[in-house]
Amino acid sequence: MISYLKGKLVEKSPISALIDVGGVGYMAKIPLSTFETLGNVGEKVTILTHLTLRDDHMELYGFSTPVERDLFISLLSVSGIGNKSALSILSGTSVKQFKAAVARGDKDFLSTIHGIGKKTAERITFELRDRFREDERGLSSEMEGALQALLTLGFKPEEARQALERVEPNGRPLEEIIREALKKL
Repeated sequence: MISYLKGKLVEKSPISALIDVGGVGYMAKIPLSTFETLGNVGEKVTILTHLTLRDDHMELYGFSTPVERDLFISLLSVSGIGNKSALSILSGTSVKQFKAAVARGDKDFLSTIHGIGKKTAERITFELRDRFREDERGLSSEMEGALQALLTLGFKPEEARQALERVEPNGRPLEEIIREALKKL
């Protein structure tokens, strides 16, 4: 399993990135959100990855945050959602908006995402709703506390939120979450 790639960005487009890692070029399909945060061609970059094996080929998918990668993997567990649909969802909305829509059962919002119809929105809601409700309950107070701390330190709200989206709380103490978010700023 390839967990991440760290190297020089050779090419990028809204749907893929080519990264030179020690003389080997890895092409990864990416969502639009990752494209926007990648940086410029020629710079050193790091992306988290997910490798999909098929009978006749392998496909590598890249993400700028662990939360994006986790959502991609969760979406693949939904019947009828493949790699292409999962990338389309990540390109069509933020992880936070998507999870909130699923948690509250907002099928109308989900069906506005390119490639997601009413039936697929129902299936996503049915299969992921409970998981995302737990996520919403378990993370909000920790992340809210970290957000308030970053705002107190003088960071702009949008800047602080983006840094926190790239941090996995995993039940860690608030101080560790803040420390990791500061590294992302």
